[in-house]
Amino acid sequence: MTIGLISDTHSYLGADVIKHIEDCDEIWHGGDIGDLATAEAIEAIGPPVRMVWGNIDGGELRVDYKKDLVWETEGLKVFMTHIGGYPGRYYKNPLKVIKEEKPGLYICGHSHILKVMRDKENDLLHMNPGACGYKGFHKFRTLLKFDIIDGGIKDLRAIDLGARGSVKL
Repeated sequence: MTIGLISDTHSYLGADVIKHIEDCDEIWHGGDIGDLATAEAIEAIGPPVRMVWGNIDGGELRVDYKKDLVWETEGLKVFMTHIGGYPGRYYKNPLKVIKEEKPGLYICGHSHILKVMRDKENDLLHMNPGACGYKGFHKFRTLLKFDIIDGGIKDLRAIDLGARGSVKL
């Protein structure tokens, strides 16, 4: 199963993002969608979508999507939230979920910084795809693509979409 992992669109879904995720088996979004139109555009790409809302997402998005998602796919337990921290620096509530659910993959957004880290203490892989929107302080727009096979992450690709300031609106 191929996953396209994005976050922090902030109401912008570029054709470059779509090009990289439209062939995926599922699209996952780590929050800060921005608005309902962006959520609908992501849903319209075609593959099944799993999204959580983030701190900038208003009431409409909070009705349709959850703050936290925990699920299992292809033998891998996944926990996704927007604001969660990273190994050694987790926020309180995400750490509680990690301890209770014991996911093999923990995903968050919010920082706008692409990061993939192993957490040996909690036996999981942490992923933050960075931001693929253009609003924010990040210098580069990024996303992640990977395969899940027999409960493991394979063929992880970091996709560099270019400088944030190069987006033509």
